[in-house]
Amino acid sequence: MQENQKINRFYSLMALSGILIILLPVGIANLVLGYFLGDSPCSSCWGQRESMIFIGSIALFIARFGLKPKYLALLLFMTAFGLWQSFNHLAWHSGNDLDQGFSLIMFGIHSYTWAEIVFWSVIVMLGVIFALSPKLSSIEHERKLGKCTKLGFYAVIFVVASNVFQAFVSTGLPPYLGQGDPVRFSLNPQTTIWSTHGWSKFFKSFSFLGDRDVKSPDYAFAPATKLGISFDHDANNSPFKDIQQSLKIVGEQKISINAPLNSLNQINGEYLVSSKNDVFFLDKNLKISDEFEIDPYYSATIDPIVGIIPFAKNHYLLMGSNKTYLRFRKNQQADATRQYAEFLKGANRFEGQGDKDLGRGRFLTIRAKLHHALSITTDGKYIYTATTPNNKNKKDFFLSAFAPDLKLYKEFTPSASLKENRGLGDLYITAMDYQNGKIYALSKNYNVIAVIDLSQEKITKVISYPASITNARGIILEKKGEIKILSYQDKENILYTLK
Repeated sequence: MQENQKINRFYSLMALSGILIILLPVGIANLVLGYFLGDSPCSSCWGQRESMIFIGSIALFIARFGLKPKYLALLLFMTAFGLWQSFNHLAWHSGNDLDQGFSLIMFGIHSYTWAEIVFWSVIVMLGVIFALSPKLSSIEHERKLGKCTKLGFYAVIFVVASNVFQAFVSTGLPPYLGQGDPVRFSLNPQTTIWSTHGWSKFFKSFSFLGDRDVKSPDYAFAPATKLGISFDHDANNSPFKDIQQSLKIVGEQKISINAPLNSLNQINGEYLVSSKNDVFFLDKNLKISDEFEIDPYYSATIDPIVGIIPFAKNHYLLMGSNKTYLRFRKNQQADATRQYAEFLKGANRFEGQGDKDLGRGRFLTIRAKLHHALSITTDGKYIYTATTPNNKNKKDFFLSAFAPDLKLYKEFTPSASLKENRGLGDLYITAMDYQNGKIYALSKNYNVIAVIDLSQEKITKVISYPASITNARGIILEKKGEIKILSYQDKENILYTLK
């Protein structure tokens, strides 16, 4: 093919692409969905329309004035920005159930999903155009437009003007903004809403992560600095109206491990404690009998270990604060090569792969989706986790229950007798233990233990423990009526015995 033919084809494809991206997705959304079907874009939809108009306009500039580096750079920038917009928009609805969504549906797909398809189509089309292009030096110069291209330009101008008109009617002039949940498009000013509400939210907090910009919780090995939470160890300041029982320290033991311990449990006569990625098995004298270190980044990231419970027969389950878990077991004849993926240390003595009751997975929640969990316990059938407050939400508190298949069974906020204008989100649950139908939830904040009756879904008793325990991380209910609490303070791991 001659060079002139390649040049003509390049400009024709570039002009056609610019015209089609504006006439088809933007034009159909404006003329058909807007004027005929009454669809009003939300603020994110407007942003995606604008990105499409910018991309189409840049392509037309290239068709008219030649391929210049600044045009190509703008084209790439706007396409990348459009992809981010569509990813962001899709993320809001990605967790919905079947057929739940927002806006009109075309060919089984919501309009905001079509935006994602359009931006990816731009990338594919650019790849095709440049794959078929002539030498770049031959397409850098200005060029006269043909009659068909001029008609396309006029059609584009009409569609852009029509969008400006629709935006003015449904949204208004600055400082008014688009709405997250816009009403149907109408030319009747009595049913049109012009709002500035979005500005307050925009300036209050902005993050590319949106609602998922949740800072790390408070760990024994990494105290929280960005949660906006200060810990109070006076039980009288807790959210509860009454405290029915107070514990006293009757003994304490130091655990000689050079790492801040973040969890505690007692399984099969052994103490199990953890710190970040390490798990230690301790005998009755608190001496290390075995240990392992997981690879936190293999397959499903565990970030970091916050609790260990018994699971299935002779198996254990450890969980990270991101509610990702690993099911493992002891085996002194473990195949270290096969277990290499799971463990950085201890692959010859522990197994995390091998049968259906081993391996990693994720606890998926609904109400607790945007919360970390620092505690886990089990009644032998169901597994329970509790949320912690964070920089985005210091109000809500949820218990999540998981069935034997590790799928969500239910979530609830237990009822409680609380002081006026106080809530369970004031607590900071770092450990839980189960006994006789009740969960004992240990709060580092306010030094209280909330006793939750699972049959009533109610906090039936509140127990305080001494303010001298300032960093409670684990709790064990002993059969003889004693309670053990693990705390990392003054750079030491201390196991307190209380009555």
